[in-house]
Amino acid sequence: MNILITGATKGIGKAIAQELQTEHEIHVASRNENLLRNYDKYCVCDLATKDGIEKLGKYIEDSKIDVLINNAGEYLYTPALNGFDFDEVEHITRLNLEAPLYLTSKAIAYMKQNGFGRIVNIGSISGVMGEANASLYSATKSGLIGATKALALELAEYGITVNTINPGWVETELGNSSCEDSEFTKEELLECIPQRRFVEPKEIAGMVKYLISEEARGVTGQSINLCAGLSVGY
Repeated sequence: MNILITGATKGIGKAIAQELQTEHEIHVASRNENLLRNYDKYCVCDLATKDGIEKLGKYIEDSKIDVLINNAGEYLYTPALNGFDFDEVEHITRLNLEAPLYLTSKAIAYMKQNGFGRIVNIGSISGVMGEANASLYSATKSGLIGATKALALELAEYGITVNTINPGWVETELGNSSCEDSEFTKEELLECIPQRRFVEPKEIAGMVKYLISEEARGVTGQSINLCAGLSVGY
């Protein structure tokens, strides 16, 4: 399979690329050209910009991608009482929601023609439960879940599945920096997680590997919480 992964130079995206590259043709996209050079096929682009999104969309069309993994995203700590900056709203909406939707639209023509396709979105448990002081982030991730359900219905007859994985706190650079931005320490956050641990990136990579497999052809339109029990309560 021809697989494209956005945000693939670190964290979850890097783990997914490492998990899949031994069995599949991997294409990666990121802003960091130096790190992308570790891969044979890549596209340097900033998905927080219209030009960057369009550039990757053209790359997807030209590369005949079978599997699109929309992983690139950004966390934003924005207490509503502090007010919202319109530039921040535009930035995170474009990166977390507009980019995955646009890239999906560019991938599905070939998938439809081929009678096979897999789209996996990396969401967040914050889009399922909500997160105080991160309403902009939660809104974009919640929107991604809604889009997943709608797209799954639209594309089901063509052999294309669309699913979202919602990680909780993940042991990555982004996860740890998000801790620093929040009002809680990492130790306090761990007390709220039933398994008392952060999820490992390789766990998410394993779920992606399953969702793109033939065995998962009946799984579509699903929002899968991979969060060490965080969504269940405490």
